[in-house]
Amino acid sequence: MTKKQKIILIGLVLIVLFVLFLPKILHNSQNAQVCFRENCFYAELAMTDAQRTKGLMYIEHLDENKGMLFIFDEENIYPFWMKNTLIPLDMIWISKNNEVVFIEKNALPCQKNICYNIEPNRPAIYMLEINAGMVDKMGISLGDLINLKNI
Repeated sequence: MTKKQKIILIGLVLIVLFVLFLPKILHNSQNAQVCFRENCFYAELAMTDAQRTKGLMYIEHLDENKGMLFIFDEENIYPFWMKNTLIPLDMIWISKNNEVVFIEKNALPCQKNICYNIEPNRPAIYMLEINAGMVDKMGISLGDLINLKNI
């Protein structure tokens, strides 16, 4: 094998490795850990308008320790609705001080094209969506402080 063939082969191997592992690298960089005391959720981040609009639409299953963390540019009142969402969710709004300021338990998907706004009564900069029932199961309540990792 000539030197030129070896360089081409090495280049091809590097390209294949890059293609195989790039999605995993990108996926991991888009995840955070949201912890309430010792209970943590691995949350996909929704930081852009497009990501926030899509949210958890069309997801049929969410692991118990997973969720989606919506991150906004500034603290404000951010209402949500459950358009094209297939599973019930618990929704937790979190202030810039990492304090739980509003909780909507068991938010149900829209029914027969009727969707209701879920509007918190306090400003938040984050909103975490997790499986319905997890707020009660983990004992999460208003005023709890969270620990954010990998943001």
